[in-house]
Parts: sequence; structure tokens; C-alpha cells
Amino acid sequence: MKRKLSGIKPTGEVTLGNYLGAMRGWADGQEGNENFYFLPNLHALNIRPNPTEVRNNTYAAAAWLVAMGVDPKLSAIYIQSQIPAHTELTWVLNNYVTMGELSRMTQFKDKSQKGGAEGQVVGLFEYPVLMAADILLYDVDEVPVGEDQKQHVELTRDIATRFNNLYGDTFKVPVPTIQKEGARIMDLLNPEKKMSKSDADASGCIMMTDSPDLMSQKIKRAVTDSGSSVATADDKPAITNLLVIYSLVTGESMAALEQRYAGVGYGQFKADLAEAVVEHLTPIQARYQATLEDQDGLRAILEQGRAKAAAVAEPKLVEVYEKIGMIR
Repeated sequence: MKRKLSGIKPTGEVTLGNYLGAMRGWADGQEGNENFYFLPNLHALNIRPNPTEVRNNTYAAAAWLVAMGVDPKLSAIYIQSQIPAHTELTWVLNNYVTMGELSRMTQFKDKSQKGGAEGQVVGLFEYPVLMAADILLYDVDEVPVGEDQKQHVELTRDIATRFNNLYGDTFKVPVPTIQKEGARIMDLLNPEKKMSKSDADASGCIMMTDSPDLMSQKIKRAVTDSGSSVATADDKPAITNLLVIYSLVTGESMAALEQRYAGVGYGQFKADLAEAVVEHLTPIQARYQATLEDQDGLRAILEQGRAKAAAVAEPKLVEVYEKIGMIR
């Protein structure tokens, strides 16, 4: 039996990229494994979110997990801030990671280059340490993540190894698992960047709450590459991205899609892709809406998940405190 953990930050709406790149895979392999899927709302604080929005987004993200196939009977779905051990362990782990390591983390580097390091909040700088605590509390074997989060898991492995070398085996050293196809769904209008819910301009991003008409419009307006062949290639990032999406929502191989659309042209291809995406997402949207409207049921799922998570996290924190000589 393997123990897995991952999460979706409750900032903004969930995107098609979140779904295809990570969340859909979380529903696979639940049988016979221990699964922990959480809503890291403490991570959302580094953008100083509107309180009502972060609260609503937290419940919405939980509802999406259920709608996408995460079964509360097989997996714990819980809110990070309801498990105090996450923040307590973060303070401990701050002493087993260096300023240099944190300054090299991609998210902090990117924002520092754009706005200067001096103006960044400390929460953004320490974000990876809290993520390490999120993971190490649960002795997980695997952390299913998108490609952009792999670096955080690698740092978590370094912190765990460093602590274990000093105090003996305490933390399990986790392995990041990344979906081979779809790990990075790109923006429909700029295939050089990842589809991101944090973009101010979301016109190239399909939101999971988009209406069928809006989804279709966005796909039909998606940029294409030079030429007219529907085929994957290093110099055809736009069409390659659309083919990846098409393959993931239909289960049809990329090769089969290339063969089917040989000589057809981009217009028909994008029209068919739009229809396939809408057909795939419509039942998921219906399950999401039903789950979100049943607030009592959703809170019961989150309380069940909190209890299961706390039963694992609290003993691990006690073990850590004993190892380092803390009186609790």
C-alpha cells in the first residue's frame, strides 16, 4: 500500500490545466492506497486574498475534487489550516533549509525578477518550507504534482534527508510523480506559457466553470502554428498543446488524431476539439454544482478528512519534537 498526497491552492478558479495536468490523475489508483488531498489555504495568504473569496474558493476546490472522482471514502479531503501541525512543523523545518536554497526556488525568483526581491512578502519566500511540512507530516511515498511543482518536492526530499541524517529516521523521503502527458497544459493564446488561473487575462485559459459556449469560443480562438497540418512537432507548440488536450479528454492517441485530421485543416480540428472538451466537462460540472450546493454534505466530507489527516499528522509532530528536545 502506498500513501499519496497532493493539493490544489484555493486561489482563483480551477482551470482545465489544473484538471488535466494533475487533479484528474488523483482519482486514479485510490483503491488499495492511502490518499491525502488537501486545500492549502495557508499558501493562499501570500497574495493577501479577499477573505470571502478565499473561503469560497476553498469550498469550491473541495467540491471539484469530489466532482473529478476523488472518493471521500477512499481519500482524505481536508483544509490545511484546520491541522495546526502544518504550521508548527514549518517553524521547525525553517532551521533545516538555507536562505540560498529558498532564493533559488522558481516562484520566488520569477516574482523577484519582475518586482524586486525586497518587496516580496516573507510568506512567498518561505512557501516551499510550508509545502515541505505539508508533505513530511504524512510519511507519504508519492506526491503527484504538475511539472512546475517538482522543484518543491525535490527541496522537501533534501530537508527530510538532512533532518534524518541528524536525528535518525524520522521522515519518509517522498518521490514526485508527474503525469507523462498533460503535465503542463499551455495557454491557448500563448503556448509558450502554462495555462494559469493567476493570469490577469484569462482569455487563453479554460476555467472549469466556463459555459459550453465560452469554452468553445476560447478553443476556436486559440492560436495556431504556421502551416496547416495537425501534427505534433517542436516547432508547432500551439497545435501540439491542442492535440494533448484532445487526446486527454477523449482517450484517443495523438497518432490516431494526427491521422484523422491529416489534410483537414485547423478550423475543423478546433471545432471538433471544442465539442469534445464540452462533452467531457459537462458531467463533471454537474457533479461539482450538486456537491457545492450540498453544504452540509461538503462540510461532513471535510470534517471526515480533517480527522483522518490529524490522526497521522499529530503523532508525527510529537515524534519530531521528541527528536529535537522540544517540550510539548
